[in-house]
Amino acid sequence: MMKKADIILMALVILLDQALKAYIRSILPVGGSIDLIGSFFSITHVENTGAAFSILSGNAGILLVFTGVLVLIGIYYLIKHKDAHWTLHMSLSLIISGGIANMIDRALKASVTDMFDFHFWPVFNIADIAVCVGCVLLIIYVLADPDSKLKENKRNNG
Repeated sequence: MMKKADIILMALVILLDQALKAYIRSILPVGGSIDLIGSFFSITHVENTGAAFSILSGNAGILLVFTGVLVLIGIYYLIKHKDAHWTLHMSLSLIISGGIANMIDRALKASVTDMFDFHFWPVFNIADIAVCVGCVLLIIYVLADPDSKLKENKRNNG
């Protein structure tokens, strides 16, 4: 069983992501844009048929299967490591929820709605942010390896 906090975080990310995507689709046509900070940042409605940076464009089926497998591995890992450090739980919860949120789009319409447009970077969404932040936290977790350090301290200190 996963921790309640993991499930709550995942639900919040998915709900926030899906609500914002639905709102953007309701107010802007595809390609429509609202400048917020001059030529630096806009809200732009983009439908991405690929993964990050439009990799594998037009292959929603492959992306659905690949993401689904990764989500299941992440959930399995969370269940098996329920006593792991909070950074592992938060990182995997963010990655899983971001993956699920974008899977919902791909399953329903074979594309992912993106909206955050920094003009020097590809347009992205809340799910993408969750995955990226989760990956950074996972790297920190792996590099710091807090669980092994805790176990080592317990062994050395009796």
